[in-house]
Amino acid sequence: MDNVFFTAKKTIKNLTNGGNVLLVATALALLVVNLPFLHDFYNSLWTHELALQIGGFNLFSHHGHPMSVMAFINDALMAVFFFSVGLEIKREILVGELSSFRQALLPIVAAIGGMGVPVLIFFLMGHNSDFIGGAAIPMATDIAFSLGVLAMLGDRVPISLKIFLTTLAVVDDIGGILVIAVFYSTDINFWMLGVAVVLLGILALGGRLSIQSKMFYLGIGAFIWFLFLNAGIHPTIAGVLIAFCVPAKPVYAPKNYVKTIRKNIGYFTQEDEERLTSRTILTKDQMNWLKEIESASDKVISPLQDMEDSLHPVVNYLIVPLFAFANAGIYFGDLHIGALFDGVAPAIIAGLVIGKFLGIFMFTWMCIKLKWAPMPEDCNYRILAAVSMLGGIGFTVSLFIANLSFGTGDPYMSVILNNARLGIIIGSFIAGFLGWLFLYMVLPKISRND
Repeated sequence: MDNVFFTAKKTIKNLTNGGNVLLVATALALLVVNLPFLHDFYNSLWTHELALQIGGFNLFSHHGHPMSVMAFINDALMAVFFFSVGLEIKREILVGELSSFRQALLPIVAAIGGMGVPVLIFFLMGHNSDFIGGAAIPMATDIAFSLGVLAMLGDRVPISLKIFLTTLAVVDDIGGILVIAVFYSTDINFWMLGVAVVLLGILALGGRLSIQSKMFYLGIGAFIWFLFLNAGIHPTIAGVLIAFCVPAKPVYAPKNYVKTIRKNIGYFTQEDEERLTSRTILTKDQMNWLKEIESASDKVISPLQDMEDSLHPVVNYLIVPLFAFANAGIYFGDLHIGALFDGVAPAIIAGLVIGKFLGIFMFTWMCIKLKWAPMPEDCNYRILAAVSMLGGIGFTVSLFIANLSFGTGDPYMSVILNNARLGIIIGSFIAGFLGWLFLYMVLPKISRND
């Protein structure tokens, strides 16, 4: 149990710090795109073409055309993001908060409410409109931003609340992945999809055989991503499916690892220890002993945990901030004040602020009242109501789904996309501020470590 909490705390800390970088990237995008002398430069950044070519084959191509920088960020780098999400989901199912049905039930029910009610509100407000295709936009919860808000309250926040919010966001991500797979796949090339399925089968077999080589999964995974991209299935789905194939079982059991270390350390004599106090050349035997310890250290950590740990800083400090910088650039010169009161923006704001709060809190309240699941430790209904408001911070996945819904390149849809981005940012800000304010008022005033 201590190991589970250690992993949870480390993940929460990484995501919290990533939220700060994400906030800076968003503010920078809004600033740069609205400065007259940088506006054109910002927009031109994303139109340059990229290539990773061997002979006539370009890995970064879509239907024979090179990918733009924007397409690379949204289709390639975000596939890495969803690969990381897939690893996290698999770990949570195996050893985390989703491994126990009773333990997982409350955040699962909360996430279902938090996805369903915002979509319903969006449908009611956008019925028979041109933007109804973006109904899935307000269903997302941005875990980095929401945990960043919790971090502002320090040790007053119980760890159980952080784990509840993290697990809710993981289930939320599963919902988002399903929506992307079902509603954003078009003109499917079944031949390419068939080849991708065969390669996925090879990866799954490799996972069953506990093949430990990370290059095996990443190398074949790159071609699966390419095939999904060109088969008409959104390539982020490939990232999730590849992650599910990565083995969670290490070669060495921890007990055998400890035995290996003790055995090889035992080879070092008192004379060796005295000689090794200064910098010196190792003997051949000493090198072999230390290399065996090094090899065992690599094999005691499963590929799944190793990849997840390695990807966290890349995703949180590079990929997601870069995505935000590319996609959160709202040009206010094209906006009209009426956009806040009519069209897609108010539907998104209502979905994130009202829909998320009602969905998460009502479903959580019902689950606890019916005694399906217990109240999280050190929490009460007022605290749960406050954290339900934080669930309305959609941002990253909301922007991603908005891009899928309206980023067709059509000038009319570009206006809707710009208004949708405005709704996402304003709705997420309102939900974040109100969530922080409510938590500040209802949480104990004294740190839990005092």
